[in-house]
Amino acid sequence: MGEDVTTAASRAADKKPKMGVWLLLVGAVIMLAGLLFGYDQGVIAGALDGIQKSFGASTTMIQIITSWVTLGALVGALVAGVLADKLGRRVTILLAAILFTIGALLEALAPGTTVLVIGRLVVGFGVGVASVAAPLYAAEQAPTRLRGRFVSMYQLAITIGIFIAYLVDQALINNDMWRVMLGVSAVPAILLFVVMLPMPDSPRWFVKVGRRNDALKALTKVRPDVDANTEIEEIEKAATEDDANKATWAEVFSKKLRKPLMIGVGLAVFQQITGINAIIYYANKIFAQAGFATPQDQAAATTWAIGGVNVLATLIAVVYVDRFGRRPLLLAGLVGMATALITVGISFHFMDNADTSGAGTGGPTTAGIITLVALVVFIASFAFSLGPVVWTVINEIFPNRVRGRAVAVATAVNWGSAWLVSQFFLTLIDSIGNSATFYLFGAFSVVAYVWIWKTVPETKGRTLEEIQEIWEDDNPVQAQRDAGTL
Repeated sequence: MGEDVTTAASRAADKKPKMGVWLLLVGAVIMLAGLLFGYDQGVIAGALDGIQKSFGASTTMIQIITSWVTLGALVGALVAGVLADKLGRRVTILLAAILFTIGALLEALAPGTTVLVIGRLVVGFGVGVASVAAPLYAAEQAPTRLRGRFVSMYQLAITIGIFIAYLVDQALINNDMWRVMLGVSAVPAILLFVVMLPMPDSPRWFVKVGRRNDALKALTKVRPDVDANTEIEEIEKAATEDDANKATWAEVFSKKLRKPLMIGVGLAVFQQITGINAIIYYANKIFAQAGFATPQDQAAATTWAIGGVNVLATLIAVVYVDRFGRRPLLLAGLVGMATALITVGISFHFMDNADTSGAGTGGPTTAGIITLVALVVFIASFAFSLGPVVWTVINEIFPNRVRGRAVAVATAVNWGSAWLVSQFFLTLIDSIGNSATFYLFGAFSVVAYVWIWKTVPETKGRTLEEIQEIWEDDNPVQAQRDAGTL
């Protein structure tokens, strides 16, 4: 009975959270972390031609320059789990900002491809660290009612960063200023460092390391409208139940956590192998093959069809992820993604078999316009589903004591999948053609739909502690259906 009263009190306090200054700063942290991530993702699309001209880079080297940022991110994500647990979420985010600034300067000043690749790796390492620590920090600081929205803000910020990068690319592409394009990415990293400096760490991390007074101070500072003692007691109770010993990597992969880990890793893989980063990184090249002849036309199509739509559609997830739930948005988005990718495949089939001897002078073909529209649908569908909702779920489903490491594993798998797609996308197109490549991405979207429908439970409206009870059922999705909550 006492447990029910405690939970009820926590929910009552959490019902109408007030957005105080410090909670807004938590939002600013997650936004800036996503912004620097997104800018780095998007800016390479406009910089590739200039890099190729400056260094005479081959197709293989262009793929390395593009994709090795994801290798750095993979390593950074794995290291971030340990750092987030040992040093705290705050210090880890500050470290990510420093790394990103150093990497951006190396990119901008690179005398050749070797230093440029090193800069990309350092930037990737910073991005990987931030991609674990920032959403984790937001998930642990935000009220339950707003948690999905806060974590989704990370993906919204990524899309804004991509859009800004495309705008910068479009503005500078005529002057071949690829160094400036890459160097500008240091700005959000410096801002992130400045905003993060005065922030407290999350109450859950303070409890995890036995600093109860600091946890109370942090919770009172960021969310003064809640009953801090009651909430800390609830966090302590959950921590006591699973924190008899320090979490180990062996526990992350233990049978007890197999279900949430499988879901986290599965979502991380499907987010990437459905093609999003291939389209983000190589958008200009895709539009070139769709008949957008000049670099200016390609940059404009990329900016508005990919960047602009990405931002607007992500707003849907930010607004509705805590209203509609995680599963409905994921499933609806995958329907749109699969349809769009198959349409792009059909369009390229006609373009690849058409007479292109006069292409490049009269603007995009009908099939090229259809490709543009289909990619808009794909980006919009991804942006309100797999983009933000995957990160929301990954940061919700693990117990507090292993959350840092488990999220790091899922994030590292995400980056590994991103590397595979971006490293071999152009090679895949050369090997099997544009049409078959997009059919393959479409097939992965169909598989993702079936897998999510069968295995991913709904986490909307549950506290982080209550979510752990879901995994006690052999089939969480069926249990929710039987209980009428799905």
